[in-house]
Amino acid sequence: MKVLKFGGTSVGSVKSISTIIDILKNESSSGENPVVVLSAMGGVTNLLSTMANKAAAGEDFSAYVTELESRHFEVIKALLDVHQQNPVFTRLKILFNQLEDILQGISSLREITPKTHDLVLSFGERCSTFLVSKIAEQSLGPVEYVNACDVIKTDSSFGQAKVQTELTDMLIRDFYEANKGKMLFVTGFIASNEEGRVTTLGRGGSDYTAAIFGSALNAEEIEIWTDVNGMMTADPRMVKKAFPLKELSYIEAMELSYFGAKVIYPPTMIPAFMKRIPIVIRNTFEPSFPGTVISHESRPSEHSVKGISSINEISIINLEGSGMVGKAGFSGRLFSLLAREQINVILITQSSSEHSITFAVNPLDAVKAKLLIEQEFELELEAKKIEVPEIEEGLSILAIVGENMKRTSGVSGTLFHALGRNGVNVRAIAQGSSEYNISVIISRVDLAKALNAVHDAFYTDLKKTLNVFCLGTGNIGKTLFKQLEQHRDFLQRQNGILVNVIGISNTRKMVFEEGGLSLQNWQETLDSSGEPADLDAFIARMREMNLPNAVFVDNTASQVPIAYYEEVFRSNISVVTCNKIGNSASYQQYRKFSDLARKHGVDFYYETNVGAGLPIIRTLKDLMMSGDRVIRIEAILSGTISFIFNNFKGSTSFYDIVKQAQEKGFTEPDPRDDLRGTDFMRKMLILARDAGYALEPEDVKIENMLPQSCLDAGSVEEFYEQLKLNNEYFEGLKTKAESTGKVLRYIGKLENGDVSIALEMVDEAHPFYMLSGSDNIISFTTERYKERPLVVKGPGAGAEVTAAGVFADIVNVGA
Repeated sequence: MKVLKFGGTSVGSVKSISTIIDILKNESSSGENPVVVLSAMGGVTNLLSTMANKAAAGEDFSAYVTELESRHFEVIKALLDVHQQNPVFTRLKILFNQLEDILQGISSLREITPKTHDLVLSFGERCSTFLVSKIAEQSLGPVEYVNACDVIKTDSSFGQAKVQTELTDMLIRDFYEANKGKMLFVTGFIASNEEGRVTTLGRGGSDYTAAIFGSALNAEEIEIWTDVNGMMTADPRMVKKAFPLKELSYIEAMELSYFGAKVIYPPTMIPAFMKRIPIVIRNTFEPSFPGTVISHESRPSEHSVKGISSINEISIINLEGSGMVGKAGFSGRLFSLLAREQINVILITQSSSEHSITFAVNPLDAVKAKLLIEQEFELELEAKKIEVPEIEEGLSILAIVGENMKRTSGVSGTLFHALGRNGVNVRAIAQGSSEYNISVIISRVDLAKALNAVHDAFYTDLKKTLNVFCLGTGNIGKTLFKQLEQHRDFLQRQNGILVNVIGISNTRKMVFEEGGLSLQNWQETLDSSGEPADLDAFIARMREMNLPNAVFVDNTASQVPIAYYEEVFRSNISVVTCNKIGNSASYQQYRKFSDLARKHGVDFYYETNVGAGLPIIRTLKDLMMSGDRVIRIEAILSGTISFIFNNFKGSTSFYDIVKQAQEKGFTEPDPRDDLRGTDFMRKMLILARDAGYALEPEDVKIENMLPQSCLDAGSVEEFYEQLKLNNEYFEGLKTKAESTGKVLRYIGKLENGDVSIALEMVDEAHPFYMLSGSDNIISFTTERYKERPLVVKGPGAGAEVTAAGVFADIVNVGA
């Protein structure tokens, strides 16, 4: 025999009640009739409470009574045969008249006692249960409406009554035996004291009623039918990836429920716990889903934690002072005081020196608790043995729960790494010796971010989400979006990473979408829905969204975004950039960026600063990290200059090849911007700094390859004229190189802390001799690669390879 409890949403409409009848038909056909426990229709309990408060304030409540009647009468008309409607209408009308009389009495007295409040609330369950029992009777055979006040007996703690277990069990068993063969429909939530006065069982009372009946009747199973597919790994309203758990132990379920999981209330489980009766959480609206089984023992999980729960709003009270150290009975006085006044302490943590105690309470109880403490410890406060208690508000609790935690090392490390990396400050920590739970108190504004970050950290078989904010929609930005969209499925399947582009901005417009922008039509969205671009506002919005695993991507070549990097790092947001200006300015700035990233536990990736998508920076860092020592670095890191000298041979003039490079789009509008070597200098400077040298831009020695007259030309046209006039100079260089079997190469060098860039002639023994097209090349001579240098070669420019480098850096943030 089973006990089935249906919550308010399950009895909230004609459609849902029809679904309940179908579920009960299936249950009754497969065995003994279940006992059915019902809540009030969804929203009715709140409606009744509002009526009572309106009446106590002397306000008109008639519209609420009319609404209550309408909701129940609509169900009767829709689901009951016409010839069976009148008796039900009559019975419900009598109940509504009784309710109205009680409300009139409250209105006359202008007050409502807890006893009367319980009586008013009882009409919700009484009406819904009677109504559903009559609908069920049409198709399920003999039924019996059970007012739980007749069989569940409690003390007189109205609003949160304590059950008299032995008497209640006897009454339930007797009633059940007397009605064998009938399906019992029981009012949830309500009971009565010894005088027969209505009491209520508190929050989760209908679940509790089901557990009381299940325990009394030694049920095979208690099913709690609600509107979700079971206990979830986290609050699905904040964690979109949360999924239902197949099974939990009683202890795990109680821990999750205690720390905020709303599906089931901890006291509900106590009667089932005592009798080891399984509790199953099922979804009324998806009855085929197996739900979550809560039992005495659950099988070991593949995950180190079963679930992550949270309490959205809590306050903490800090009590400290020398008078607490070694003082026997101090904690007893404190917590006995709070217990006497019905103040529930959610979490406690105490310093090892016993100098301070921090405890969490409901925000509604915080001020009362502070006043009580000040009264109880008045003498200690006057003697300055303890300080005045402090209340901190705007806080939340996040708790990870699971029996597997005590058998798994590194659980707390994973938790705190996920929080720290996302800039979530932990205010207090509590962990029981049983190791079923680790609870942390954090700022309320960080709760959603923390839940998502911790969920990603523990459920690694799910896809880790990176929330990306992109600056720049030029060739590199557009190509990056195309690549992210093309490889979206592969990235999720192979790397377990989901990249959500949350914000996009160029110099004209910016747009945001917290769920992620579509990269198929991002341009149309930006043009049609974007607001005017404002970099201050873009950065501020990125910070305000406070998303986990956030990445700021700078795909510009502008000086302006660099000024915001420091603020981004301090917001615990990683930075990926192809903009080399930041790292090639002052050494102090370069060092600050690296230090801030390390301090705030985020990443700073800039592989594309040198050689576009070529793995140059990563190779250098890996060499140094593994203990190798750089002896010399030689490089050609300008695709433009590489193209020019690779093709400056035979009868082709230097003028012709520079003109050709510009026509192919390899050069800036003014080719001198490339030929001066400034961009090359920035790349060599970044390499030198990453190799451990504190150099400034002026420390890099650049040999001009152009005659001074070319550099001094007033316009691009005049520059080309000067190239023609200086043709003999360039031909002389080429002839000299060819006559000795060599080729011209513009090479950057790092050796003994000195960086230089100069035009050189190299022979076929040199690794740069066979360079072709616009390729970049770099040679690392190190202690390990002394005889044969490590060479990296390939395209060092172009939107495709640069975007691919940015793509790889983004993925590495999620690695």
